[in-house]
Amino acid sequence: MAASPIHQFEIIKLLPIGKIGGIDLHFTNSALFMVIAVALTALLLLGTTTSRQMVPGRLQSIAELSYEFVANTLRSTAGEEGMKFFPLVFSLFMFILISNMVGLVPYAFTVTSHIIITASLALLVFVTVLVYGFWKNGLRFFRLFVPSGIPIYILPLIVFIEVLSFLSRPISHSVRLFANMLAGHITLKVFAGFVTMLGGLGILGWVGAVLPLALTIALTALEFLVAFLQAYVFTILTCIYINDALHPGH
Repeated sequence: MAASPIHQFEIIKLLPIGKIGGIDLHFTNSALFMVIAVALTALLLLGTTTSRQMVPGRLQSIAELSYEFVANTLRSTAGEEGMKFFPLVFSLFMFILISNMVGLVPYAFTVTSHIIITASLALLVFVTVLVYGFWKNGLRFFRLFVPSGIPIYILPLIVFIEVLSFLSRPISHSVRLFANMLAGHITLKVFAGFVTMLGGLGILGWVGAVLPLALTIALTALEFLVAFLQAYVFTILTCIYINDALHPGH
């Protein structure tokens, strides 16, 4: 019987850490792959730039292109003033991108397929925007919820909608990434299961497995694209939210 497509998202306890308030703490496969993602990011960025050359090699080119891509995205969205948040935005982009890519390796664990991880990242952005918005603008930050040029008789409704939209940002920000990675990996697992199941039926099964095999290959290629796009979407939304903290007026 084929393994459940949900089995790949199971949290596995690897090493006990200790106990706090009656709660057992363990180093899990999720934590392991987060460490791997951070290590790969550091290896890419530090390993290729410590001995950088005038004519960059492949890895150095990837590191430089990643840096310029995020810098241009942040600069075009939040302006030069937004570059003070570049370390945060770049770290989020690289962590999500590498985690997504690592999750496509067979038998690897996809960190971003768990809502607790994506929600933590989204809340980090939300709290940063909220704290910096009030620190920089004071009560003027509330202008974010009062669009200019709105007739007074519908202003309370618009303000309510704006506040509700602002408070729901962490939900949409996290669920978008989580749902796309979860759905994509489940779909891949299902079609790969069809290939295994049909391949066990003999020659006729091998013929029937050609179509799901082709779809599995196509979906794998699509998932690599989705892995990048979801990292980019999370990043561009972060830049937009940072711009609201810098310039709360509409």
